[in-house]
Amino acid sequence: MSDPIVTERTRPALKRQNGPVPEWPFPIVLASASPRRVQLLSRIVPEFAVDPARLDEAALVARDPWQTAENLSLAKALEVQPRHPGAVVIAGDTVVAYEERPGCYVQLAKPVDAEDAARMLRTLSGRAHQVITGVALATPWGREAFSVTSTVWFRPVSEDEIRDYVRSGEPMDKAGAYAIQGGASRWVERVDGPVDNVIGLPVDELHERLQRLADYLGSSSRNPD
Repeated sequence: MSDPIVTERTRPALKRQNGPVPEWPFPIVLASASPRRVQLLSRIVPEFAVDPARLDEAALVARDPWQTAENLSLAKALEVQPRHPGAVVIAGDTVVAYEERPGCYVQLAKPVDAEDAARMLRTLSGRAHQVITGVALATPWGREAFSVTSTVWFRPVSEDEIRDYVRSGEPMDKAGAYAIQGGASRWVERVDGPVDNVIGLPVDELHERLQRLADYLGSSSRNPD
């Protein structure tokens, strides 16, 4: 599959979100129960199954946050694929990272408790950080993983704001301990890159990958040789 759906890095913006949701010539399974990913995928896929992956994520963390995101998304897709052998299985994983020194990134996963969440938010306060979402497609025709990066700038956040936000419970299941679409939105000064990528799924990039696959399959059926 990798040959027909590899894309170049310079692409025109997609306009399909204002039009009808496309029908795809293959069943699609989302390997995640995340309400955020379910909502985002529904923008470009009218019907899909949800079958969350079950694996030890800690064992797949790499030193490079981009590799971590791609490793985890691919492992999730491959864990689910045997249960849906005729489908395109889509998996995602989001990693938050900041550059501690040139070329050295510290990764922030989901907080283990309230104290950990507060520590992460103090770290992100008043600085830029990267939100990297890895996405994998495992299909009957092959597999691939890619990642998209958005850079987010937080204004300085006070201890009182951090305390109140942690008490809300919202940070506890989020990479980096915040939701850009939730209570942390008031701290965001700027975002370079797709906001839906920060939420959990780069919709435009995924749409283009699915379209490339659909085009490839249509071309193959017309030209079997």
